[in-house]
Parts: sequence; structure tokens; C-alpha cells
Amino acid sequence: MNQSELSIDVLNRMSEVAIVAEERAPYGSAIGKGFRDLRVWQAGMDLVDACYRASQVFPSTERFGLTDQLRRAAVSVASNIAEGWGRNTNAEFARFVDISIGSLCEVESLIEVASRLKYVTPETLANLLERANKVGSMQHRLRASLRS
Repeated sequence: MNQSELSIDVLNRMSEVAIVAEERAPYGSAIGKGFRDLRVWQAGMDLVDACYRASQVFPSTERFGLTDQLRRAAVSVASNIAEGWGRNTNAEFARFVDISIGSLCEVESLIEVASRLKYVTPETLANLLERANKVGSMQHRLRASLRS
């Protein structure tokens, strides 16, 4: 099966999430939202939001350091899912999911740095890591399905 034959339903099942009834629409189509309907992308966007909120309390001295790096890595998680969606083949999509997984690992590492520096509370740390784990599980299942 090539990517043009994949539907949102199939891709969401690949990452073991709720099924979206609508067929995959090309990006920019009025018929559907395309990658925006992927639950893994939605979870990635939720992680972006959580990382931005958590980093708002980082010291101003971290503005161009940890704050910026965490935000960029979090954005990269969802952005690479979206970019992979726009590619023509499952192999290309899987490659961008791999890149997204790498960005997620970076996010997790940066969250741990923030925790060690006491920039986030234990509750915030747990919340961010839980969100990251959810996204990671979905990414790995999607990648495995795209490669099968």
C-alpha cells in the first residue's frame, strides 16, 4: 500500500488511537484537514503547548538557551509528522517519523535538564514526561506500521 492509498483511519489505527472516519485529503484540500486529523500530530501539538507553558517560568537568562531549545525541539516533533505526511511514500513518511522520534528524545532530555536545575516542579516534570511517553508510543507504532 502506498501513501496515496492510506486514509486517516488506517494511519490512526497504526498508532492505536481512535479512528477518524474521514478519508485522507491532500494538504490544502477543502475536503479534510490531512495531517491535522492524525492523533499523533494532535498529541505532538499538545506537547508543544505544554512545553511552551512550562518554559514560561524559566529564568530570563535561559531565553536563548534552554527555553529556546526546548521549544524548538517540541515544535519539531509535530512539524516532522506534518512534513512526512506531505511526502509521497510510506518510506519517506517513516523517515520523518524517525526524525520526529529523535526530536522527542531531545525534548525528554531537555525536560530532565530543566528538572535538575529546578526550573520545573516534580508535577510539571511528570506531566511533560507523560505527554512525551504518549507521543513516543504513537510514533513508534506508526513507524512500524509504515515500514511493514
